[in-house]
Amino acid sequence: MGQSMPKPGLRPFLPADVPILAEILQASVEELTGEDYSESQREAWASVAEEEEFAKLLAKSLTLVALVEGSPVGFITLEGNEQIALFYVHPAVAGQGVGTMLYDAVEKLATARGATRLVADASDNARPFFEKQGFQAQRRNTVTMGDEWLGNTTMEKRLAKPEDRTFSS
Repeated sequence: MGQSMPKPGLRPFLPADVPILAEILQASVEELTGEDYSESQREAWASVAEEEEFAKLLAKSLTLVALVEGSPVGFITLEGNEQIALFYVHPAVAGQGVGTMLYDAVEKLATARGATRLVADASDNARPFFEKQGFQAQRRNTVTMGDEWLGNTTMEKRLAKPEDRTFSS
């Protein structure tokens, strides 16, 4: 029998996290998107983690970091109350519930802040994850990164208003 991963935890982003979160983004892009994007597209995409803007985006957004045994293994950012801007898990923990935990936490926070929807520009390999969470495709996009063009899909999920949700005790 395989070993199960220790239960992941969550905490807010700290400025000292920038280097490890950049590594997570780069590893995720390089190892998890090969079926959907060319090598040059992946290189251009992964390079965003090397830019000064990466640290600024993490700092200005609500950024949650997933931890396993105290080490970061994934992160998600929420811009405003509705836009999931960055969402990556390390390939070593992909498919083990880390992404779902991060997403669920952001959805709860967005709802508590009064958001009526969540929007994400999902990469081709992330689209099935977002569909599983109840997102609907809105439009196809082409974005430029460096000298490369990458396709993604804007997806949206309508959220229940807090007063519309039922709570059990």
